[in-house]
Order: sequence, then structure tokens, then C-alpha cells
Amino acid sequence: MTLPLAAARAQLPGTSPPPVQRGLPSLGDAGEMTPLAERKLGDAVIRELFRDPDYLDDPVLGEYVDGIWRRLLAGARARGELPPELDERYAWQVLIGRDHTINAFALPGGYFGLHTALVGVVSSRDELAAVLAHEMSHITQRHIARMLGQQSRQTPLVVAAVVAGLIAASKNPQAGAAMIIGGQAAGIQQQLNYSRDMEREADRIGYGIATQAGFTPSGFGAMFETLQKAQRLSDNGDWPYLRSHPLTTQRIADMRQREGVSNGNPPQDLETLLVAARARVLSRPGIDVLRQWAGEPQTPGFAKQPAPRRAAALYAAALAHSELREPEQAERAAADLAPLVAADARAARQARLLQAELALKAGQPQRVLTLLPGVPTRADDPKGEAGRPELLLRARALIATNAAAQASDSLQPWVADHPRDAGAWQQLAAAWAAQGQTLRSLRAEAEVQVAELDYQGAVNRFRAAQDYSRQHPGGNADLIEASIVDARMRETQAALRQQQEAEKKLR
Repeated sequence: MTLPLAAARAQLPGTSPPPVQRGLPSLGDAGEMTPLAERKLGDAVIRELFRDPDYLDDPVLGEYVDGIWRRLLAGARARGELPPELDERYAWQVLIGRDHTINAFALPGGYFGLHTALVGVVSSRDELAAVLAHEMSHITQRHIARMLGQQSRQTPLVVAAVVAGLIAASKNPQAGAAMIIGGQAAGIQQQLNYSRDMEREADRIGYGIATQAGFTPSGFGAMFETLQKAQRLSDNGDWPYLRSHPLTTQRIADMRQREGVSNGNPPQDLETLLVAARARVLSRPGIDVLRQWAGEPQTPGFAKQPAPRRAAALYAAALAHSELREPEQAERAAADLAPLVAADARAARQARLLQAELALKAGQPQRVLTLLPGVPTRADDPKGEAGRPELLLRARALIATNAAAQASDSLQPWVADHPRDAGAWQQLAAAWAAQGQTLRSLRAEAEVQVAELDYQGAVNRFRAAQDYSRQHPGGNADLIEASIVDARMRETQAALRQQQEAEKKLR
């Protein structure tokens, strides 16, 4: 299920037609929008999402989604669905937002949005992979550009306004209406919907990508049925564009036919059930719902429920108690969860991460270091990029136990490999500040802004670092750091100029 804000692409003045892409059915020309122009439009939109208070950088959810996402990208490359010009120029980044609506959407330039509520209804990786593969196919097939290629008279700035309005409307229909009502914006809003042909194409291509990546085919049918049920429960008809991807019975039947079965869902995954429980709680459902989830393990008959169901309920109860500021009850629920998941390595890891998170909130940093003695890599992660939750939890605990030097030593290699990890840069800034290394801390704060595409903010922080360096001249280490700051300042100023030029073209 996809918001039509995914369709927010437009023609940029002065751009040339993109190369012809083989294998694209004749569903509309991409017009004059090049992949680079599309990426710049996406960057302009995504900067606003980074500032949205509902943007959620949760290490556990982020790592889980990213693991699925990287497998899908590998599958798309293996199938030849990812042309080199898109692979290299697009961001291919998923942002998670706190939202109680079950939804996901694509944006120009290879950005994607995922609501916590959608993660909260899945019971297997295959189901979430089905949604993400479908969204990825809208981008690889350039559906957004191909639709807006017919709207060459509309400026990208107007399209960006519609995007902002649709994002707002997904949370507050009145606010969204206020943003999109207007001459041109209201005129083109109805045209930012995927056609049924594009929907079927995204189903077909997405199915191939997901299965190529090793996900179970039945994930598509199972997820579509879940979304259809949610749509019937929550759709009040006020905003037709929220139904721009109609999940018809025919589409579900088509997926079931591709699977070769008349029914049946992929097996439940215990780790996924825990992650889904986390997503539901982090969606901020309200105090009454949190109280209900917190009290579920004490309800009559709870002990007779299947173990996976009890494990998910205990995870939700522990996190709900934490959100309600009841640390003792939270720790008890987490302790009851541990033996239920001990036989499943992935689920057991999630239980330890939960216990460490609760310990940190309770002011027990040493217990965090006992629970998480190191930053592991997982067997299903050949690149060794798993372990971000441990890394960040341990960094916070090390800082709290006056071992900030160890925290910075562990974070520096990570940000070298993941320069766009704003959360890791923020922790590194805190670690350096705790050691009295103000110049380094200021540079790390600037890198946070760079990672979130706020180049003006980054320039301001780099300038503050330069001022500090001039006022506090030091030894060789400070001279080296000052040189790094100067170099990064020049690079960021160049990026800011490009960003400003792109925004001028949008106008």
C-alpha cells in the first residue's frame, strides 16, 4: 500500500532525456527528467522528512529493515532490474516514521518511507520484503517520472508542495488539505496516482526481485491480505489518494497464482514477531493502549497461549512499561521473555538488546556492558554490518561509566564505513565532548547535519569548529583535526552551492 506522494517527480528545466531503458513496458514516457535531476528532487523532499519529529532512527528497527532492504537490492541487481545509472545515482535509503497508519511509500531519487504500524503487522521477513520489493519496483521502473513526464508544464516546486501536503495528510487530513489546496497543486494532485498497469507491473517485478533475493513467494499474498483487512478497517474515504494502490481481490489472486497455491502464508519468524511488537509500541498508540499491552501477560489464560504469541506479548509489555516509566515492571517482563526465546539465536539477541536498553534507561550502564560485551556480526550478514544496536547502546554505556575513549574508538571505524549514519556521528560527538575534545566534537556535530542533507547547518558547525581552533591552538593532533575540518568545510560548501542551484531550478 503506497502513498501517491511516491509519484512526486517532475521535470527540471534544462535537463536532457534519459537513455532508453530496455525492458520497460510502454506505460508512459519518463519525460525529460534524468536520474540525477530526480535524485536532486528527492533530496529536497527528504531533508524535510529528516526534520519531521516523527522521523525515527531506531537502531533495532533500522537494522532489521536494512537487512531485508540490502537483500532486495542484491536481488534486483542479479535480475538486471537495476540499471547502473539508477544504482549509482539514487540513494536507496529507507526512512522509518512513527505512524499508526499501515503504509509505505516511495519518493523521487530512491528514497522510501515506512510507517512503524506496517512493521507492526508483519509476522515474517517475507511479508515486509513483499512491500519493500513492490515499492522498489516503482522506482526501478521509473513510474513517478513516467507519469509526471506528461505534466511538463508543472514546476517541480509545485510537485514538492503536493508531496509535503500528502505527507502531512497521511497524519492529519486537515493539515494536508491546507497544504495542497491551491490552483496548480489542487489541479495536479489527482494525477499523482499510480495507474493499475503500473501497480500490476510493480507486483510482477517486485515478486521477481523478492524471490530472487531468497524470500518466500507466499509473502506477497499474505501481506496483501493483511493490507486489505487494514484498509477496510481504517479507510473513511476522506482522502482518495491514500487508496491510490487499490489492493483488489484480483491482485491478491494474481499473487496467489504466482505462488502456485490457493492459500497459505509464510511461517512465522520469532525475531520478526518481537520486532513487530517493538514497532507497535513505538508507534505511540496512546496511554490506554500501552496499559492494555503492559497488562496482557497478567490476563487469565496467558500461560496457555503459544510460545511465540507469549514472547511477542512479553516484549510489548516490557517496552510498554518502559514507555509508561515503570522500570521495575519492564525489567520483570523482559526477564520472563528471555527463557522463551533462548533457543532462537536471533530472537535471543533481541531479548538481550531489550534488556540492555531497559538497563540504560534505568541508569545501570554497567549492566549494559555485561549484557553486550562486544559488537557481534551475524552469520547471515557477510559484510559484517550488523551490530549497530549493540554499538550505540555500548557507546552510551561507556560514556556513562567514564570510558568515553573506548566509545570513540569503537565508533570511529563505523562512521568511516557508514558516513551517512547521523545517529552514530551524534554518539561520537558526545563521546569526544566527554573527553574534552571540543574540536572533534564540533566536527562530528557538523557531520550529523551532512548526513541529514542540511548543508547549511553543517557549514555553521564547521565554522564553529574553525573558530574554536583559532581560539584554542594546540598540538599536532589538533592541527591534523583542524586540517580535516577545513577540508570538510570546503566540500560541504561546494555541496551547499549545488543544493542551492538545484533549488533555484526547482523554482
